[in-house]
Amino acid sequence: MPYITVTALSHPGLVRDHNEDSLAVGPWTLCGTMTENPQTLGFPLGTPLVVAVADGIGGQPGGEVASGIVVRQLASLGASLDGEQAVRDALDVCNHAVYAAAEIDPELTTMGTTVAGVVVLGKELLVFNVGDSRVLDVSRGGARDTLRRMSVDDSPPPAPGRRTTSIVTQALGGALRFSAVTPHVSTVPLVGGERFLVCSDGLTDPVPEDTLDEILTAHDGGRAVFELWKAAIDAGGPDNITLALISVVDDD
Repeated sequence: MPYITVTALSHPGLVRDHNEDSLAVGPWTLCGTMTENPQTLGFPLGTPLVVAVADGIGGQPGGEVASGIVVRQLASLGASLDGEQAVRDALDVCNHAVYAAAEIDPELTTMGTTVAGVVVLGKELLVFNVGDSRVLDVSRGGARDTLRRMSVDDSPPPAPGRRTTSIVTQALGGALRFSAVTPHVSTVPLVGGERFLVCSDGLTDPVPEDTLDEILTAHDGGRAVFELWKAAIDAGGPDNITLALISVVDDD
């Protein structure tokens, strides 16, 4: 019987004094803390399974609060996320929840977060994001073993001579007054054997895609997640690092 494994890790990196990232894997959440080692969970294929990474906006108050609100909402709604509209509606609920929490506590005014993730269905994968956290197809196969970006960065082009930018053009929360978002949501078929990586920009900003590709070509599961984290640390660990590697295993 086909099943899903999710191997995840969240770490503050070497520069930030705390972790503003949060993670949802099905009903399980990890908010603003650190995992000592990659953790692997297994799930049957069929019931909607949400895997999401939320990255609290740095330089603004309460990033870890905003990201925690979002992943808890997604975890609670996960089993009902059976199509693109359901995902859009869930992200709208998350956006309202972040603003509502900021209204209650003035110290959290303008808190916000990005989010990226997938919902694994029986025969399809729903991909979603708001902001610059990413979903990558890291399946091996075809003529070229290369990563394929499935999410759409809400960021302007990097400045000349730079590979990345820290600017985001939309987020959940993050403003003085409520601002609606237009999530990026798409559907792709599942055929079995695929792997997908959901991560914050604490991984993809310091580590070039060709390095990510080399690691994911050489390793899988916990070893792959550890090596990805180590690559970000070796690159200076400038930001919080959160990632989840999803494998659709067809053992027939």
